[in-house]
Amino acid sequence: MRHSDTVDADVVGYVGPASRPHRVAVRLPDGSRVLSQALTAPVAAEIARHVLAADPGRRARTSAGEAYVTTSRGLVVEVLAGTTRHVVVTVTRVR
Repeated sequence: MRHSDTVDADVVGYVGPASRPHRVAVRLPDGSRVLSQALTAPVAAEIARHVLAADPGRRARTSAGEAYVTTSRGLVVEVLAGTTRHVVVTVTRVR
């Protein structure tokens, strides 16, 4: 039985310092905004380059109320999105 799907998601924000984000806020294809699991070091470094080049963001919240800082840069990541009751999103790579 499959419990996760690989999908592309838009990065709409991040958690942690812009130079080394810990997690990212993504907009899934269904329109919901969720925070990812902790980023791996190589993915965090690649996302940091994009975040630092973007305009300063503002504070926002996910659909579940979790805080993050927005980013205006159009960045797409590939994620494993859990298909169980609670959405668990793991970033696998930057597109």
